[in-house]
Amino acid sequence: MSRATAIRRPQTLITSNGITMLTRHNPYVILWWSASFPGFGHFVLNMYLRGALLSLGEVITNTLAHVNEAMVLSFCGQFEQAKAVIDPTWIYGYLMIYFWAMYDSYRSTSEVNKLTRLAELENAPVRPFHISRWSLQYIEIKKPNVAAFCSLIFPGLGQLYNHRLDLGFWGIMWWWIYVGKSHFYDAVLALINGSLRHSTAVLSPHWLLFMPSVLGGAIYHAHVQAGDHNRLFRMEQRQFLTNRYQEAAIERIWEGE
Repeated sequence: MSRATAIRRPQTLITSNGITMLTRHNPYVILWWSASFPGFGHFVLNMYLRGALLSLGEVITNTLAHVNEAMVLSFCGQFEQAKAVIDPTWIYGYLMIYFWAMYDSYRSTSEVNKLTRLAELENAPVRPFHISRWSLQYIEIKKPNVAAFCSLIFPGLGQLYNHRLDLGFWGIMWWWIYVGKSHFYDAVLALINGSLRHSTAVLSPHWLLFMPSVLGGAIYHAHVQAGDHNRLFRMEQRQFLTNRYQEAAIERIWEGE
């Protein structure tokens, strides 16, 4: 049996969309990000389809159940109005999906950590690059602080810095939606012009409440992914140098050196 067929757990996959890899994470950190915004914990675990669907479900069910509006009213001490604005048709499903996302991200982290350890023991070869007619993807040293800063100025740019194309443009699209629906930039411009009353009046609290979690999640994901890319780069270099110089040593023995 060849080594290629003996490998059960590849450590990474490079495609036109980006680099997907097995990495270890703290289950409680992943749980926190799922609590902050369902789907974000799965994004960190490289489970992009599940994360995208859960985050989309969070926006839709939160909007239909009026959860953010109720939270704003509760913060202002208007508890009766907060109870009245909640839609009971959607709130139960929203809560079930919310807590399931937390549970699944925590459970998945524990399993991914085990798989990562087994994959490291098998030491599957890492391909350093991928070339297709659509893109060029390659492993390189990243700067985590640069990735985080890119996501700080506009969520999604840090993911593009890490060559994660699908998630990068997904993040950019949704940030434009949040900015447009919340009128955040209009409020900032009004505040700069000294019109505090107009700045607060123009804001949409429902859409504004999504933005801190989205911004923080984008920054954290970009920073962590850049560090993972660096570990993957060192792993590939170690494999290459080990294989090359082991073969060189064997050749010198056969040559009588």
